[in-house]
Parts: sequence; structure tokens; C-alpha cells
Amino acid sequence: MTDLQCFFYDYFISIGVTEIAAKYFNMLCLLIILMVIIYITDFITRKILVNAFIRFSKKSKNSFDDLLVNHKAPRNLAHIVPLIITIKVFPIVFSDFPHFESYIIILLKVYGIILTVWIIRSILKTFESYFKTLPRLKDKPIDSYIQVAMLFIWIIGIAACLAVVIDLSFIKFFTTLGAASAVLLLIFKDTILGFVASIQVAINDTVRIGDWITMEKYGADGDVIEINLSTVQVQNFDMTITNIPTYALISDSFKNWRGMQASGGRRIKRALVLKAKSVHYLSNENIENLKKIQLITDYLTQRQEDISAYNQSHEVDKSVLINGRNMTNLGVFRKYLLSYIQNHSAINKDMSIMVRQLEPTPNGLPLEIYAFSSDKRWENYEYIMADIFDHAISAVPYFDLELFEYPTQFPNLKK
Repeated sequence: MTDLQCFFYDYFISIGVTEIAAKYFNMLCLLIILMVIIYITDFITRKILVNAFIRFSKKSKNSFDDLLVNHKAPRNLAHIVPLIITIKVFPIVFSDFPHFESYIIILLKVYGIILTVWIIRSILKTFESYFKTLPRLKDKPIDSYIQVAMLFIWIIGIAACLAVVIDLSFIKFFTTLGAASAVLLLIFKDTILGFVASIQVAINDTVRIGDWITMEKYGADGDVIEINLSTVQVQNFDMTITNIPTYALISDSFKNWRGMQASGGRRIKRALVLKAKSVHYLSNENIENLKKIQLITDYLTQRQEDISAYNQSHEVDKSVLINGRNMTNLGVFRKYLLSYIQNHSAINKDMSIMVRQLEPTPNGLPLEIYAFSSDKRWENYEYIMADIFDHAISAVPYFDLELFEYPTQFPNLKK
């Protein structure tokens, strides 16, 4: 016994307490003293370590040490000192009750393992926050990498705790655990799928933070704001948040608009549907009237001269329009739309520009405009596309064409 143990023991014996009771009271007093020492030591260590980190971080230009303080890494490290003191002193406290010692050892070992995991967690969280501040890593799924690392740390930590509790070596415990792997695979199915998906997404660079993706199955249409082990968070354009399982990015189809955003323009691909019966050949009178449209005046003049020269050289009978070469109102309208788009200030002239006919359908003849707007912002893109089609729809009657529409029927109104 130490002097302190003897003091308490002799005191309780002197006041008439039985020997067994004196031992219990002696243990209780020593335990209270130990707890006070641990609390004071923990408090002083935390103050010294945290203040030292804070002073160092203020002098340092790097933000990493500031993030260590924010994620409480110094605070968690400070708990190691009281743990060491407890391991050294507790045999003295329970010297009269050796049967308690084995249980206390197990508790202290489990606490030491959990404290180690917690320290590693705070350091990994610090790395996560630090990597997110680096410009070259801002679009990478850092959360997924850190969560994968934390998953392994927690598995090892929990396995170590169980091995300590059942008094089995760490290697033997994992060997025994292999027999229950099928159960574990079932329990952690989503986590394992998310883990595999996170690795594939990162390696293949399928999705980055900040990408605009569309996934109709989950109602997602917006920017990716977070990628972690289990879910991908998408902030939709109506400011709602959609959570998509990470493994859905490799099992289901989705549209990533990154290529469009990285390119020089955003595609416009929309068609006007015309009535096929409104398409006809143009007479000379029709052509002269259309020459008043400035965008195609030169085209019509040159085209008319070429066609007339061909027909004359081949002695074509033009009393019937179908003979020889001719212009049609649809072909001239197509040329007009192409000239209009080529001269539009909001269209990227370095990318594809087409006005093309699609396959005729029972609902009409589609005439598709295919081009790229210079401005890729959604609201501006929609304005540019609407502006083009406002003009195109209004221009249709000038070429004696008609848009296809289903007939509208009004019910008979009773007087």
C-alpha cells in the first residue's frame, strides 16, 4: 500500500469501520481523487495544447493548422495524457480488489481504441476541409474518399474493441469474422455498392461537384453540390435538393451537361412542323415578291439566273412548272432561316449551324434548326431560342407556308 492508501485505511479503521468496509471506502476515496486528477490534467492539457495550436496557426500562413483547431484535433489529442495517467494509477486504486482489474483494463483498452479512432477522424476531417480549399480539387468527390477511409478505420476500430472484449487476438478475430462475411455483405450492401460506385465515379471522372446533371428517374435536374459514400446531392433549379444513391450513377443512365458547359455554346435543336400541302413551286412572280426580303435578295437573284440558264440551254418547257429546275417556297424558306441564324448575334459561328428537313410524318413536315447559342446560361439560352422561333414562326406566312396544328373544335353554345 502507498502512504495515501494507508492514511485512508487507518482513518476508517480508527473510526470503527469494519475491515471490509474500510477497504471499500478507501477505494472510493482514491477513485474520487483519481477522477479529480484526471479532470484537472485533462483541462490543463487541453488549454496548453489548444492555445499552442491557436498561436501557431495565427503565425502560419497555411490554413491547415487552423482547420486542425476547428475540427478539434488538439482537443482530442489532449485526452491521451489523462488516459496514460489512468493506466498507471488505477492498479493502486483497486489493489484491494484485484478481480476488478481485468474489467478496468478492458474498459481502458476500448476507450483507448475509440479515442484513437476519434483522433484519426478529426485529422481526416481536417484533410477533407483542406482539400476542398484547393482549386484543383474543388470538383473532386473528396467526401467519398474521406468516408471510405473512415469506413475502414471504424471497421478496424470496432473489430479491435470486440477482440479486446472477448479476449481474442486481432488476427484470429478477423479469421473468425470471415465465416460471417455473407451476413456482413447483406447488412452493408448499400455501403459496399456506394463504395464501389464512388471509386468508379472518381476514376472515370463521371461526375464532379458543380456539374449540371439530369436524372429523370429521381427527378433531379440541377447542380451537384455533394458526392459522398452513400448519396449524391443535387440542387435543382427550383432550389429543392434531390438525393441520388451513389451507385445509381453507374447502374442507371443520366445526362451530364459538363461537355456543353465546357464547349463554346449550348445546342439549339428544335423544329417547326409545316403542312406538307402548303409546299409548292415558285413562279417568277412569287420570286420577285420574295426578293423584297433583304436576307435572300442576292441568293434569289443568283439562283434565278442559274436556273434560267440551265432551263434555256436544255430547252425546257416552262409552261408547266414541274419541268426543268425550279425553286420551292420551302427551299427558299430554309435558305432564309439559315441566313437569319448565321447573322444572329447570339449564335456561335464557329460551331455547327444547319436548317434541315426531317423525315415527313403524319403530323407534318419538320424543319429543324440546329445551332449553338454563345451564351450558355439557362435563362439567356431560353431567351435566345425563343427569339429565333418567334421570328421563324412569324416568317412562315411570307413564304406561303402553313404551320401544322390539330383542328380546334368549339362546342355548340346554347343561346
